[in-house]
Amino acid sequence: MTMLHLDRVSKAYGKRPVLQDLSLSVAAGEIYGLLGPNGAGKTTTLNILCNLLKADRGTIRINDQPVSERTKLLIGVAPQETLIYRYLTCQENLQFFANLYGLRGRSLPSRLQTCLAAVGLSDRATSLAETLSGGMQRRLSLAIALIHQPKLLILDEPTTGLDLEARFEMWELIRQLQRDGITILLTTHLLDEAERLCDRIGLLKQGQLIAAGSLAELRQLIPAQEIVLVQTTQEEQAIARATELNYPHHRYGNDLAFWLPAPLELKEILAQFDGIPLDSIARQPVRLEHIYLEVMRSG
Repeated sequence: MTMLHLDRVSKAYGKRPVLQDLSLSVAAGEIYGLLGPNGAGKTTTLNILCNLLKADRGTIRINDQPVSERTKLLIGVAPQETLIYRYLTCQENLQFFANLYGLRGRSLPSRLQTCLAAVGLSDRATSLAETLSGGMQRRLSLAIALIHQPKLLILDEPTTGLDLEARFEMWELIRQLQRDGITILLTTHLLDEAERLCDRIGLLKQGQLIAAGSLAELRQLIPAQEIVLVQTTQEEQAIARATELNYPHHRYGNDLAFWLPAPLELKEILAQFDGIPLDSIARQPVRLEHIYLEVMRSG
Protein backbone atom coordinates (compact mmCIF):
# COMPACT_ATOMS: atom_id res chain seq x y z
CA MET A 1 0.00 0.00 0.00
CA THR A 2 1.23 3.50 -0.88
CA MET A 3 0.92 6.06 1.91
CA LEU A 4 2.25 9.06 -0.02
CA HIS A 5 2.38 9.66 -3.76
CA LEU A 6 3.56 12.74 -5.63
CA ASP A 7 3.15 12.84 -9.39
CA ARG A 8 4.92 15.53 -11.45
CA VAL A 9 4.58 18.19 -8.77
CA SER A 10 5.91 21.63 -9.75
CA LYS A 11 6.12 24.91 -7.88
CA ALA A 12 7.68 28.26 -8.75
CA TYR A 13 8.04 31.52 -6.86
CA GLY A 14 7.60 34.09 -9.59
CA LYS A 15 9.92 33.03 -12.39
CA ARG A 16 12.13 30.92 -10.12
CA PRO A 17 11.28 27.19 -10.30
CA VAL A 18 11.57 25.43 -6.95
CA LEU A 19 10.07 22.02 -7.75
CA GLN A 20 10.21 20.58 -11.26
CA ASP A 21 8.05 17.54 -12.01
CA LEU A 22 8.79 15.92 -8.66
CA SER A 23 7.46 12.37 -8.46
CA LEU A 24 7.96 9.95 -5.58
CA SER A 25 6.10 7.35 -3.57
CA VAL A 26 6.41 6.27 0.04
CA ALA A 27 5.06 2.87 1.03
CA ALA A 28 3.02 2.40 4.19
CA GLY A 29 5.29 1.57 7.13
CA GLU A 30 8.42 2.80 5.37
CA ILE A 31 11.04 5.33 6.45
CA TYR A 32 11.83 7.46 3.40
CA GLY A 33 14.68 9.97 3.48
CA LEU A 34 14.44 13.08 1.32
CA LEU A 35 17.94 14.52 1.06
CA GLY A 36 19.44 17.48 -0.74
CA PRO A 37 21.39 20.68 -0.25
CA ASN A 38 19.84 23.89 1.03
CA GLY A 39 17.59 25.32 -1.65
CA ALA A 40 16.87 21.93 -3.23
CA GLY A 41 13.13 22.21 -2.52
CA LYS A 42 12.71 20.05 0.58
CA THR A 43 10.91 22.68 2.67
CA THR A 44 8.61 23.61 -0.22
CA THR A 45 7.74 19.93 -0.65
CA LEU A 46 6.88 19.56 3.04
CA ASN A 47 4.77 22.72 2.99
CA ILE A 48 2.80 21.43 0.01
CA LEU A 49 2.22 18.08 1.74
CA CYS A 50 0.90 19.92 4.80
CA ASN A 51 -1.42 22.00 2.58
CA LEU A 52 0.37 25.19 3.58
CA LEU A 53 1.31 25.84 -0.05
CA LYS A 54 -0.43 24.97 -3.30
CA ALA A 55 1.48 23.25 -6.07
CA ASP A 56 1.33 24.90 -9.48
CA ARG A 57 0.96 21.53 -11.19
CA GLY A 58 0.85 17.87 -10.33
CA THR A 59 -1.06 15.70 -7.89
CA ILE A 60 -0.39 14.63 -4.30
CA ARG A 61 -2.24 11.85 -2.52
CA ILE A 62 -1.91 10.87 1.13
CA ASN A 63 -3.42 7.52 2.07
CA ASP A 64 -5.10 7.64 -1.36
CA GLN A 65 -6.74 11.00 -0.63
CA PRO A 66 -5.90 14.25 -2.46
CA VAL A 67 -4.14 16.81 -0.28
CA SER A 68 -6.70 19.06 1.42
CA GLU A 69 -7.67 20.39 4.83
CA ARG A 70 -8.90 16.88 5.66
CA THR A 71 -5.53 15.24 4.99
CA LYS A 72 -3.89 17.51 7.58
CA LEU A 73 -5.33 15.11 10.16
CA LEU A 74 -3.40 12.25 8.55
CA ILE A 75 -0.07 14.00 9.03
CA GLY A 76 2.02 14.65 12.12
CA VAL A 77 4.90 17.10 11.83
CA ALA A 78 7.94 17.49 14.05
CA PRO A 79 9.64 20.59 12.62
CA GLN A 80 13.31 21.45 12.83
CA GLU A 81 12.54 24.22 15.32
CA THR A 82 10.74 22.62 18.26
CA LEU A 83 7.28 24.19 18.60
CA ILE A 84 6.74 23.83 22.31
CA TYR A 85 5.66 26.27 24.98
CA ARG A 86 8.51 26.58 27.43
CA TYR A 87 6.41 27.65 30.42
CA LEU A 88 3.90 24.82 30.08
CA THR A 89 4.51 21.34 31.40
CA CYS A 90 4.93 18.42 29.02
CA GLN A 91 1.38 17.33 29.73
CA GLU A 92 0.02 20.84 29.25
CA ASN A 93 1.82 21.15 25.92
CA LEU A 94 0.19 17.96 24.72
CA GLN A 95 -3.19 19.08 26.07
CA PHE A 96 -2.94 22.36 24.16
CA PHE A 97 -2.16 20.73 20.83
CA ALA A 98 -4.75 18.01 21.39
CA ASN A 99 -7.37 20.73 21.79
CA LEU A 100 -6.24 22.30 18.50
CA TYR A 101 -7.03 18.99 16.84
CA GLY A 102 -10.41 18.90 18.56
CA LEU A 103 -9.47 16.02 20.85
CA ARG A 104 -11.51 16.05 24.04
CA GLY A 105 -13.42 13.69 26.25
CA ARG A 106 -12.68 11.00 28.78
CA SER A 107 -10.13 9.21 26.61
CA LEU A 108 -7.89 12.26 26.26
CA PRO A 109 -5.90 11.83 29.54
CA SER A 110 -5.08 8.28 28.49
CA ARG A 111 -3.98 9.51 25.06
CA LEU A 112 -1.68 12.09 26.64
CA GLN A 113 -0.04 9.43 28.78
CA THR A 114 0.32 7.09 25.81
CA CYS A 115 2.17 9.74 23.82
CA LEU A 116 4.44 10.65 26.72
CA ALA A 117 5.23 6.97 27.26
CA ALA A 118 5.95 6.49 23.54
CA VAL A 119 8.75 9.06 23.71
CA GLY A 120 10.04 8.11 27.15
CA LEU A 121 8.75 11.17 29.02
CA SER A 122 6.20 9.63 31.37
CA ASP A 123 8.23 10.64 34.40
CA ARG A 124 8.46 14.25 33.15
CA ALA A 125 4.75 14.82 32.58
CA THR A 126 4.57 17.66 35.12
CA SER A 127 7.99 19.16 34.31
CA LEU A 128 8.10 22.54 32.60
CA ALA A 129 9.29 22.21 29.00
CA GLU A 130 12.06 24.73 29.65
CA THR A 131 13.65 22.36 32.18
CA LEU A 132 14.08 19.60 29.61
CA SER A 133 17.34 18.87 27.84
CA GLY A 134 17.56 19.48 24.10
CA GLY A 135 17.01 15.79 23.41
CA MET A 136 13.97 15.67 25.67
CA GLN A 137 12.51 18.76 24.01
CA ARG A 138 12.85 16.99 20.66
CA ARG A 139 11.04 14.00 22.12
CA LEU A 140 8.26 16.22 23.42
CA SER A 141 7.92 17.76 19.94
CA LEU A 142 7.60 14.23 18.58
CA ALA A 143 4.91 13.38 21.15
CA ILE A 144 2.98 16.47 20.02
CA ALA A 145 3.22 15.29 16.40
CA LEU A 146 1.75 11.92 17.46
CA ILE A 147 -1.11 13.23 19.60
CA HIS A 148 -3.80 12.84 16.91
CA GLN A 149 -2.57 9.39 15.78
CA PRO A 150 -1.35 10.36 12.29
CA LYS A 151 -0.65 7.81 9.59
CA LEU A 152 2.26 9.79 8.13
CA LEU A 153 4.91 11.40 10.32
CA ILE A 154 7.14 14.13 8.86
CA LEU A 155 10.44 14.62 10.66
CA ASP A 156 12.40 17.69 9.54
CA GLU A 157 16.03 17.43 10.67
CA PRO A 158 15.03 15.42 13.78
CA THR A 159 18.44 15.35 15.47
CA THR A 160 19.98 18.69 14.49
CA GLY A 161 21.87 20.15 17.44
CA LEU A 162 21.69 17.02 19.58
CA ASP A 163 24.71 15.37 21.15
CA LEU A 164 25.69 11.87 20.10
CA GLU A 165 23.89 10.07 22.92
CA ALA A 166 20.66 12.00 22.31
CA ARG A 167 20.93 11.26 18.58
CA PHE A 168 21.18 7.54 19.26
CA GLU A 169 18.13 7.75 21.54
CA MET A 170 16.15 9.58 18.86
CA TRP A 171 17.15 7.05 16.21
CA GLU A 172 15.88 4.19 18.35
CA LEU A 173 12.65 6.08 18.99
CA ILE A 174 12.15 6.57 15.24
CA ARG A 175 12.75 2.87 14.63
CA GLN A 176 10.18 2.01 17.29
CA LEU A 177 7.60 4.29 15.67
CA GLN A 178 8.17 2.44 12.41
CA ARG A 179 7.72 -0.88 14.21
CA ASP A 180 4.42 0.51 15.51
CA GLY A 181 3.28 0.91 11.90
CA ILE A 182 3.82 4.64 11.33
CA THR A 183 5.08 5.79 7.93
CA ILE A 184 7.90 8.33 8.20
CA LEU A 185 9.18 10.95 5.76
CA LEU A 186 12.49 12.27 7.04
CA THR A 187 14.73 15.12 5.93
CA THR A 188 18.27 15.40 7.22
CA HIS A 189 21.70 16.75 6.35
CA LEU A 190 23.28 13.96 8.41
CA LEU A 191 24.02 11.27 5.85
CA ASP A 192 24.91 8.65 8.45
CA GLU A 193 21.46 9.23 9.94
CA ALA A 194 19.77 8.53 6.61
CA GLU A 195 22.02 5.53 6.04
CA ARG A 196 21.08 4.00 9.40
CA LEU A 197 17.36 4.76 9.39
CA CYS A 198 15.94 4.92 5.88
CA ASP A 199 14.52 2.04 3.86
CA ARG A 200 14.74 4.18 0.74
CA ILE A 201 16.31 7.54 -0.05
CA GLY A 202 15.52 10.24 -2.61
CA LEU A 203 18.18 12.75 -3.63
CA LEU A 204 16.75 16.15 -4.51
CA LYS A 205 18.64 18.80 -6.49
CA GLN A 206 17.17 22.06 -7.77
CA GLY A 207 13.66 20.73 -7.32
CA GLN A 208 14.24 17.50 -9.21
CA LEU A 209 14.60 13.97 -7.90
CA ILE A 210 17.86 12.90 -9.50
CA ALA A 211 18.26 9.51 -7.80
CA ALA A 212 16.15 7.31 -5.55
CA GLY A 213 16.16 3.81 -4.11
CA SER A 214 17.45 1.68 -1.28
CA LEU A 215 21.07 2.12 -0.22
CA ALA A 216 21.96 -1.06 -2.11
CA GLU A 217 20.31 0.31 -5.24
CA LEU A 218 22.01 3.69 -4.90
CA ARG A 219 25.39 1.97 -4.55
CA GLN A 220 24.96 0.76 -8.13
CA LEU A 221 25.42 4.37 -9.25
CA ILE A 222 29.11 4.21 -8.30
CA PRO A 223 31.37 1.75 -10.17
CA ALA A 224 33.27 0.78 -7.05
CA GLN A 225 33.11 -1.85 -4.35
CA GLU A 226 35.57 -0.12 -2.03
CA ILE A 227 36.99 3.36 -1.47
CA VAL A 228 40.66 3.75 -0.56
CA LEU A 229 41.77 7.05 1.00
CA VAL A 230 45.46 7.89 0.91
CA GLN A 231 47.75 10.65 2.09
CA THR A 232 51.05 11.06 0.26
CA THR A 233 53.58 13.74 -0.60
CA GLN A 234 53.63 12.37 -4.15
CA GLU A 235 50.00 12.70 -5.18
CA GLU A 236 50.72 13.02 -8.91
CA GLN A 237 52.63 9.74 -8.90
CA ALA A 238 49.88 8.05 -6.87
CA ILE A 239 47.22 9.26 -9.30
CA ALA A 240 49.30 8.12 -12.29
CA ARG A 241 49.67 4.65 -10.73
CA ALA A 242 45.93 4.49 -10.00
CA THR A 243 45.21 5.46 -13.61
CA GLU A 244 47.40 2.57 -14.82
CA LEU A 245 45.34 0.28 -12.58
CA ASN A 246 42.05 1.74 -13.90
CA TYR A 247 41.15 3.12 -10.47
CA PRO A 248 39.23 6.40 -10.84
CA HIS A 249 40.41 9.06 -8.40
CA HIS A 250 38.28 11.61 -6.56
CA ARG A 251 38.67 14.14 -3.81
CA TYR A 252 36.59 14.28 -0.65
CA GLY A 253 37.71 17.49 1.01
CA ASN A 254 41.47 17.14 1.44
CA ASP A 255 41.36 13.37 1.01
CA LEU A 256 42.57 11.71 -2.17
CA ALA A 257 40.40 8.68 -2.87
CA PHE A 258 40.62 5.80 -5.33
CA TRP A 259 37.63 3.72 -6.39
CA LEU A 260 38.40 0.01 -6.44
CA PRO A 261 36.19 -2.30 -8.54
CA ALA A 262 36.64 -5.06 -5.96
CA PRO A 263 37.83 -5.14 -2.34
CA LEU A 264 41.50 -5.91 -1.84
CA GLU A 265 43.56 -6.82 1.17
CA LEU A 266 45.68 -3.98 2.52
CA LYS A 267 48.93 -5.75 1.57
CA GLU A 268 47.68 -6.08 -2.02
CA ILE A 269 46.92 -2.35 -2.22
CA LEU A 270 50.34 -1.48 -0.77
CA ALA A 271 52.00 -3.75 -3.32
CA GLN A 272 50.18 -2.00 -6.16
CA PHE A 273 51.50 1.37 -4.96
CA ASP A 274 55.01 0.09 -4.24
CA GLY A 275 57.62 2.81 -4.58
CA ILE A 276 55.21 5.61 -3.71
CA PRO A 277 55.48 6.81 -0.08
CA LEU A 278 52.07 6.60 1.57
CA ASP A 279 51.77 8.46 4.88
CA SER A 280 48.41 6.83 5.55
CA ILE A 281 45.91 4.57 3.85
CA ALA A 282 42.36 3.68 4.83
CA ARG A 283 39.80 1.34 3.27
CA GLN A 284 36.11 2.19 3.36
CA PRO A 285 32.95 0.63 1.98
CA VAL A 286 30.95 2.76 -0.44
CA ARG A 287 28.93 5.00 1.86
CA LEU A 288 25.96 7.25 1.26
CA GLU A 289 28.27 10.27 1.51
CA HIS A 290 30.23 9.06 -1.53
CA ILE A 291 27.02 8.43 -3.49
CA TYR A 292 25.57 11.80 -2.48
CA LEU A 293 28.64 13.76 -3.52
CA GLU A 294 28.95 11.99 -6.84
CA VAL A 295 25.27 12.35 -7.72
CA MET A 296 25.15 16.01 -6.72
CA ARG A 297 28.28 16.77 -8.74
CA SER A 298 27.10 15.01 -11.87
CA GLY A 299 23.30 15.16 -11.63
